[in-house]
Amino acid sequence: MKSVYSFIKENWQNLKENNVQLYRERLIKWRRQPSFLRVQRPTRLDRARALGYKAKEGYLIVRARIQRGGKKRPQLKGGRKGRNYYIYRSLGKNYQQIVEERVNKKYPNCEVLGSYFVLKDGMHNWFEIILADRIKVSKYKGMEWLLNGRGRAFRGVTSAGRKFRGLRHKGKGREKVRPSYSALSKKSIHVK
Repeated sequence: MKSVYSFIKENWQNLKENNVQLYRERLIKWRRQPSFLRVQRPTRLDRARALGYKAKEGYLIVRARIQRGGKKRPQLKGGRKGRNYYIYRSLGKNYQQIVEERVNKKYPNCEVLGSYFVLKDGMHNWFEIILADRIKVSKYKGMEWLLNGRGRAFRGVTSAGRKFRGLRHKGKGREKVRPSYSALSKKSIHVK
């Protein structure tokens, strides 16, 4: 027997094909909204619940927009010439992780539980970030850890952060990713 969330997931996956009108209306509306917008309820309830959202006091949903495409970083080698200013540099982080960090800066009294993709167009990606107020949510059973841990988004502990750190897989072939790439590189320097 299927759950309600499985139907929501199927409906979301077929949104662009089945309901083009709704898709376009959302894009037109969201482009005019600010980069960070607090919303009353999640757009994708199945993903929000899977990442820890509950309809209780202290849980927030923020829809955030980020520009798509490669990031340009000047690398001035061979003189200050125009051709050297716009060399594409790929970032070490994924855009979902960057959005989580930006939202965490905007809401410093909250902790990022997770985020999920919502929509995209030619210019932007939209993600919804689940935030928990440290004081209010830490009173709920099983959420006491919120008072101790700080800056999950900045430390790369969220799901998107673990993905860009290479921690989604374990076992053979993944020996050099834990605890982090930089820690193991430092360790290999000192071992003789």
